Amino acid sequence: MDTKNFELVVDGVPFEVKAKPFMFNEDLRFAVTYNDSEEYIFARDAEAGQLLAIDSDAVDIPDNLEQAIAERLRTITV
Repeated sequence: MDTKNFELVVDGVPFEVKAKPFMFNEDLRFAVTYNDSEEYIFARDAEAGQLLAIDSDAVDIPDNLEQAIAERLRTITV
């Protein structure tokens, strides 16, 4: 699976995002970096019905950015 590269502007701040899809226990997940950040794992949360950052460092991602990345990843996976 190919890495997806895209740009987002969230709250007036530009972000260059790289998302590499991979399979884990038959679920599609994404290893995501933005603006050369550390890597965050996004996975589908059945309760929330959306993609969320799931690793312990996910609290470092601004909420609006996490939502924007998740929405873009959702459009990629539909």
